[in-house]
Amino acid sequence: MDRSVLTRTVRGLWDDDILPSLSDLVALPAISPAFDPRWAEHGHLAAAVEHVRAWVAARDLPGTAVEVVQLPDRTPLLLVDVPGTAGEDTVLMYGHLDKQPPVANWSPGLGPWTPVVRDGRLYGRGAADDGYSGYAALAAVEAVRAAGGRHARCVVLLETGEESGSPDLPAYLEHLKARLGEVSLVVCLDSGGNDYQRLWLTTSLRGLAQVTVTVKVLEGGQHSGMASGIVPSSFRVLRQLLDRLEDARTGEVLIPEAHVEIPANRVAEVREAVASAPGVLVSSVPWAGGTRPVTDDEVELALNGGWRPTLSITGADGLPKPDDAGNVLRPATTLVLSFRLPPTADSAAALEAVRRALTTDVPYGAEVELSRVEAADGWNAPELAPWLRQALDTAGEEVFGAPWRTVSLGGSIPFMGLLHEAYPQAQFLVTGAVGPDSNCHVPDEWLHLDQAARVTEAVALVLDAHARR
Repeated sequence: MDRSVLTRTVRGLWDDDILPSLSDLVALPAISPAFDPRWAEHGHLAAAVEHVRAWVAARDLPGTAVEVVQLPDRTPLLLVDVPGTAGEDTVLMYGHLDKQPPVANWSPGLGPWTPVVRDGRLYGRGAADDGYSGYAALAAVEAVRAAGGRHARCVVLLETGEESGSPDLPAYLEHLKARLGEVSLVVCLDSGGNDYQRLWLTTSLRGLAQVTVTVKVLEGGQHSGMASGIVPSSFRVLRQLLDRLEDARTGEVLIPEAHVEIPANRVAEVREAVASAPGVLVSSVPWAGGTRPVTDDEVELALNGGWRPTLSITGADGLPKPDDAGNVLRPATTLVLSFRLPPTADSAAALEAVRRALTTDVPYGAEVELSRVEAADGWNAPELAPWLRQALDTAGEEVFGAPWRTVSLGGSIPFMGLLHEAYPQAQFLVTGAVGPDSNCHVPDEWLHLDQAARVTEAVALVLDAHARR
């Protein structure tokens, strides 16, 4: 390929074609269905799909088929099928168009549905997670062609339920299985890394187990001056149950089923990543007061975040606001327990162990109810094929001017596990433009535009290398 043409094409597409359309996409409140039960009535997910469909349809990609696919009672999906210029296999390129809820407290002049370009950043919900991905995927294909490169058939799949755990995706993969054909490379741009100086390859994703637990000791509240000391506190019972799950002093999860042996190659990758971007794991966190990380060893921090189980309390009920708290022994306490599990852990086994710990020999015989139970396995990438490793080396040297590195992410992308199971021989390129301070899911989400362009160019190099392998 003509490298200068490739770079010029990618930059031109981002400046002239992608940024204006992506900005308009940010303005659409396409909240994921788990956070908008009336999503079908509101029509925002359909509007996001139609917006990107129209942009793709206007591209100069002869023979490309673009289709909105929607199974009954399921969220819509955009499928773009670009005929290849080499080979008979398929590259599957994944992204999503649904968004996290807007949340409050955006900075002055910014808002979730107000696209703002400032200092090389595009602010707004869904800019980085993950609205840009479909644009970048198609731009990479266009750039390969413009530069005289080659690519296999590319199928871009953009779903609208990822932020809800991709509940509809298995049905769509089954529905589209024959049309997808033999997938030999999966490209996912719903990820990122530890800085914006290099390409980051995601090599593993943690799984999860989640449960809402309620401890009930009374049918109704009682005056604390009369009932305390006689009736056990629901909070204290729940605290004892939590001690079965987690060491409160260290944060270590005490469920054996939640632990795995960390592969040696992943430990080595973590050491390289930490050495390449020292301090970023700590500096990117908005610490309160004098709060310190759980350890000063950055390698251990990275392993904690990628390969060790953790427990977070993400919600609570039965606890009045302080201004409303009277002298009452409350009848019940509810907590939402969210476990992040190692990539290779059996999430169903871990969840069953959690269930046993919460419901067996409960102190004082208190009533325990479990609800909103969920489990999902993580993902560990296959070893890189020599051709892909060489392509990444080239991208690191020629596009970023720095060697590529790997990251083990604490989040989950359900699509990766599904695709790995469906296409066990495929290679996986899971990367993206998100950095540690991109504010995905929280106020002031933003996309690093230069990094997005560089990632697009790197994907183009990989597509050409895949076609020539």
